[in-house]
Amino acid sequence: MRFGYWLPVFGGWLRNVPDEGMDASWAYVQRLARRSEEIGFDLTLIAELFLNDIKGIEAPALDAWSTAAALAAVTQRLELMVAVRPTFHHPATLAKQAANIDRISNGRLSLNVVSSWWKDEARRYGTQFDQHDDRYARTAEWLDVLHGAWSQKALTYQGKYYQVEDLIVEPKPVSSRSRPHPVLYAGGESDAAKTLITGACDAYVMHGDPAERVAPKVADMQARRERTGQRAMQYGMAAYVIVRDTEAEAQRELERITNVEPGSPGFGNYQDWIANTQLDQQVSLQDYSVSNRGLRAGLVGTPEQIADRIREFERVGVNLLLLQCSPQLEEMERFAEQVIPLVRGKQSVAA
Repeated sequence: MRFGYWLPVFGGWLRNVPDEGMDASWAYVQRLARRSEEIGFDLTLIAELFLNDIKGIEAPALDAWSTAAALAAVTQRLELMVAVRPTFHHPATLAKQAANIDRISNGRLSLNVVSSWWKDEARRYGTQFDQHDDRYARTAEWLDVLHGAWSQKALTYQGKYYQVEDLIVEPKPVSSRSRPHPVLYAGGESDAAKTLITGACDAYVMHGDPAERVAPKVADMQARRERTGQRAMQYGMAAYVIVRDTEAEAQRELERITNVEPGSPGFGNYQDWIANTQLDQQVSLQDYSVSNRGLRAGLVGTPEQIADRIREFERVGVNLLLLQCSPQLEEMERFAEQVIPLVRGKQSVAA
């Protein structure tokens, strides 16, 4: 199992707690990223939204791509998974920018390709907002151009959404036999999303769920992938984690963070998200209180309970956990000290 975490570019993850002690600033995320390498984390996911989905649209939110470039220069081994939304980035220029950051990081960049869901954000930033299946059709062309730009000396492409002629991207990203290009992660629960991901991406990322719900999703994607004849995919999942000495303490913290009522900063965004996505199950306000259904993973309890749950996810094929917690740095240190050694069978790495 690899352990990753969401970089708190929004200043936290809780929609009902105004100040989580991790402001949306370069100073904080730089400190967090450097410390995460020391304590055993493998990856950080840098989400991309130009408006703050967690604390309300007028609150600060860090830009994903400039933050990733800066982190590439001040970290040593951390994989930088940067979210990218085709409606906001032309694939030719993004291919060039991503290749440059990958070189700066010595081959540590990866992309989380997201087909945008936030209609109001698109309106405010003056960009196109496609309906659900049209978003995936656009993303398919976007990925065609990206792959071509990274693999061909000069690319000419004529599609419905994108056209390039004699495109040259040099230098290319760092390449090896095991990693011919930056790893492409993507998620989605509609058939359109799954078809696209199995054909054009390297890894599938899921919202949080119990292992018994995750197992058939992984099996389905594995079967789809096998039919393409490509190498096996990786499987990641979002999860919110609360580690405490006793189960009662963990439950008290859970109760504190899951009170989201109509009128709270994130409630309007919740309604927009539900209206513009196709999920395979209903999402409650409690689910939404911490983003990406993270609480459904059940990583709430004692270190031993959480380690047991993680082993269940390993058994069904998940090999990457993308963790959220609050406050991020302190809780990640607790997780690294008390949980990672149990999962990996090693002594503590957090000292």
